[in-house]
Amino acid sequence: IADPIVEKLSSRYEVETLTINDLNLAPVQIDEYSRRKDGIVSDEALCWANKIKNADRIVIAAPFWDMSIPASLKTFFELCSLFHVTFDSDDKTCYGLCKAENVMFITTRGMKIKTGEPLEQATPYLKALFWLWGIKGFEVVARENFDYLPAEKIEEEISSAIEEGLKIAETF
Repeated sequence: IADPIVEKLSSRYEVETLTINDLNLAPVQIDEYSRRKDGIVSDEALCWANKIKNADRIVIAAPFWDMSIPASLKTFFELCSLFHVTFDSDDKTCYGLCKAENVMFITTRGMKIKTGEPLEQATPYLKALFWLWGIKGFEVVARENFDYLPAEKIEEEISSAIEEGLKIAETF
């Protein structure tokens, strides 16, 4: 679903793709947070956080996984959520430092759970994270029930999702 949408966006933006599974990220452990308190951040995490901070737009394509997003994607976001890089604080509240105005989240769900329903926790998490990072616009392209639909209906849903995403991309 994401490929034709990203291709369309590449006519207006320079596109860089990160495939999270290729990064082989380990879950963030307490020692990582302890090092951060001392100002020690891995070069990789700082590089990724700066890519996020400086991006004009962000597109995320990820499956619905255990009611949210895959753990590897959550780990990536935890590594990129860096004080003084993607967000800051004025001792009263946090505020974002990211340049992007919009995020598009593209997802498929095996069960019939719609965006915004209580069982769907990916969207609330991502909205909160991007609020922290100062990114206001958030678009969701989602299709559900893929584990139970016949193959021809899945193809229809994919085509419909691509059309929706391409329409959003026109003004994204």
